[in-house]
Amino acid sequence: MAVDLSFYKSPLSEEIRDEGRAEGRAEGRAEGRTEGLARGILLFLAQAGIDVPDEARERITGCTDLDTLSRWLLRAPTAATVEDVFAVG
Repeated sequence: MAVDLSFYKSPLSEEIRDEGRAEGRAEGRAEGRTEGLARGILLFLAQAGIDVPDEARERITGCTDLDTLSRWLLRAPTAATVEDVFAVG
């Protein structure tokens, strides 16, 4: 008994695969941006000799919001403590 596999070669199937690939690439780029921002924050703090406790490190590396990470990155070069990076305002 032969199985009809024509759907997998159809234009609709290819379109679905293309959409999945595009979504995967976009997610990968976003993840790369958040990881890069987190690394930058940690590098600024390390360069300044600021101790980053595990809880703060996890907060930074676990954050997936680009706006928040960008705000923290802008604060990191002038921070005296890791709490200064997270300060509201």
